[in-house]
Amino acid sequence: MKYTAVTEGIFLSRPNRFIAHIEINGNTEICHVKNTGRLKELLIPGARVWLEKSGNPNRKTLYDLIAVEKEDRIINIDSQIPNYLAQEWLKDNPLFPGVTSLRREKTYGQSRFDLYFEQGEIKSFMEVKGVTLDKDGTACFPDAPTERGVKHIQELCQCLKEGYQAYLLFVIQMKKIRAFSPNRETHPLFADTLIQAHKQGVKILAYDCQVTPDDIFIDQPLPVILEKEGII
Repeated sequence: MKYTAVTEGIFLSRPNRFIAHIEINGNTEICHVKNTGRLKELLIPGARVWLEKSGNPNRKTLYDLIAVEKEDRIINIDSQIPNYLAQEWLKDNPLFPGVTSLRREKTYGQSRFDLYFEQGEIKSFMEVKGVTLDKDGTACFPDAPTERGVKHIQELCQCLKEGYQAYLLFVIQMKKIRAFSPNRETHPLFADTLIQAHKQGVKILAYDCQVTPDDIFIDQPLPVILEKEGII
């Protein structure tokens, strides 16, 4: 996925989860943060960041914060991009041959899943989670407790019971990662629910991304470690 009108800046502060103060060409700009997660290990004063300028001159904030540099690596923090990347990745993917009826935000019962697709008679739902937290080379999710995330996993399990295939795709928005694991320290219930979903048949996938200041795409599969369950 290619961004347009990308510019570089220096992170100064984050007054709340929606906005950040960024120095751009010597001026301080109030910018929209395209991620409501904590990001405390990334958004550190003085960090090099990248922003996309909005084409809407009537917006209150003219820039969107999309990426940050940490230890000579660019990490994309745009929480809106993983769903788009997953949709493009599924097209003509040898892991999912013959995909048709590919749709985003598909409603099913009381739920709405990120992606729905068909392969002949096989009908599948997929939830997509963007990951920006790196713990010593292991990508971890979530970076804050997420009741919504737990609910999504439980809903995928319900789909299995009704004859659908169910996938949970973790899009790690960076390189230099060895594996993915649920972040038990931050949200034990999420980790436990993920393990139970795996046992019930939800297919759990993790892929890293190639990231530049103005581009990102899904790249290589990573091992998924579910603690006592081992690598899947």
